Amino acid sequence: MHETAIVEGLMRILEEQAAQHRVTRILSVTVKVGRLRAVEPQQLIACFEMFAEGTVAECARLVIDSMPVRARCKACKMEFEVPRFRFECPGCAGGDVAVIQGQELYIESFEAGSG
Repeated sequence: MHETAIVEGLMRILEEQAAQHRVTRILSVTVKVGRLRAVEPQQLIACFEMFAEGTVAECARLVIDSMPVRARCKACKMEFEVPRFRFECPGCAGGDVAVIQGQELYIESFEAGSG
């Protein structure tokens, strides 16, 4: 389950940022996750809740912003959303494309509270 490794890294970053900014409580965390990361949102939330116990993020809400897969055709330069992982340009039917979105995995923001 790679969600566990993701949440371990997420918690490390949150605790470092909280200490750096003197935050004593995190209310919510928003993460951007590209569809190509194959992350199961419910698993990620469950792992986050477990790892957050006893930390500044205990009881924080995890918001997952799922990013669709987008690509750019190398032949005609058209940008398009990739439906059902079919990496073919809808403009010229070319298959030589570059993924430009969908591999994201980062903390977009977190909301701090007091107490």
